[in-house]
Amino acid sequence: MNFFRTIVAAGLVAVSTSAFAADITGAGATFPFPIYSKWADAYKKETGNGLNYQSIGSGAGIKQIQAKTVTFGATDAPLKAEQLEKDGLVQWPMVMGAIVPVVNLEGIKPGELVLSGQLLGDIYLGKITKWDDPAIAKLNPKLKLPSDAITVVRRSDGSGTTFNFTDYLSKSNADWKSKVGQGTAVEWPVGVGAKGNEGVAGNIGQTKNAIGYVEYAYAKQNKLTYAALVNKAGKTVQPTIAAFQAAASNADWAKAPGYYVILTDQPGDASWPITAATFILMHKEPTDKAASAEAIKFFKWSFEKGGKAAEELDYIPMPESVVKLIEKTWSSDIKS
Repeated sequence: MNFFRTIVAAGLVAVSTSAFAADITGAGATFPFPIYSKWADAYKKETGNGLNYQSIGSGAGIKQIQAKTVTFGATDAPLKAEQLEKDGLVQWPMVMGAIVPVVNLEGIKPGELVLSGQLLGDIYLGKITKWDDPAIAKLNPKLKLPSDAITVVRRSDGSGTTFNFTDYLSKSNADWKSKVGQGTAVEWPVGVGAKGNEGVAGNIGQTKNAIGYVEYAYAKQNKLTYAALVNKAGKTVQPTIAAFQAAASNADWAKAPGYYVILTDQPGDASWPITAATFILMHKEPTDKAASAEAIKFFKWSFEKGGKAAEELDYIPMPESVVKLIEKTWSSDIKS
C-alpha cells in the first residue's frame, strides 16, 4: 500500500497548503485515483499548476460538487441526464478502466482462479461460503482449493466501483438482482466493509482466504492475485488492456445523453465483463470561473498528453472522436 499512501499523504498536504490563485480542486472516485495522480504530477512539472484531488469515493464526490465545495467532482457511477439538469451539471467520461475480483489464496497465482458473475453473486449473497465449494471447483478442476471459509470484502462507502460491480452481478445473477440489486451503496448480505479501492486492496493483502473487487491498477500496484472471469460469450478471459478495449469498443458515446454509458457485461469473445468509464462533473455556471477554466486546461492536457501514462496503468484512453465531442461540450455548456 506504500504507493497509494504516499500519494494520499502528498495530496492531503497539497490540499492544506494550496497557494495557487486559481487552484484546481477535485474530489470523488477512488477508481481513477492512480491515473489522476500520475497526470497531476506530470502536469505540475510541465505547467507549475497543481491539482488537489481527494480520493474519497464517488458518492462523496457527487455530494461535494453539488455543494460547490470543489471545482470538479469525479464518479464512476454516471448521473442520468435529468439529474444533471436538476443540479446544473455537465458530465463527461475522462478515462476507462476495469474492475477485477482479487483474492488472497495460498498457492494460487494471478489469473489462475476462474470465476463467473453467477459465482461472484452467490459468494456475495453468502450462498457460497467455502473455497472448495463444488460450484467453484467445477470451474477450477486443476486447482487445489482450500476448505477454508471465504472472507468477503466489500466497500463501506458510496462507490462507483460498487455501482459497476453490482450492475455486473445484477446482469449475471438473477438472485442478486432480485435480492440486492445495483447501486453505489447496497444492503450487503455478507462481508467486511473497507473504504475506497485503497481500503479494499489493503484488506485483501492482509487477510488470508479473502475475496474483494478493485480497479485493476490497485491489483497491479499492490501485487494482488486477480481472478479470470467467464464473460457474456462464455469465454474465460484474463484482465488485459486488450480485453478492456474489446469491451469499451461497444460504447456509443455520441448517442448517450450526458455520456451515460455502462460498460459491464458487454458482448464479444474477448470482452472483460467488468469494464467501466469514470466521469467528471462540473457546474454549467461555476462560482469560480478562473478555477473552472484551469480545470478544463488540465483535462484538455490529460486528453492530449496523458494517453501513454493511462495505458501504463492499464487504463483505456478515450478515443479521439469522443474527445472532440467532449471539447464541444465544454465550449457550449460550461460558462468560464
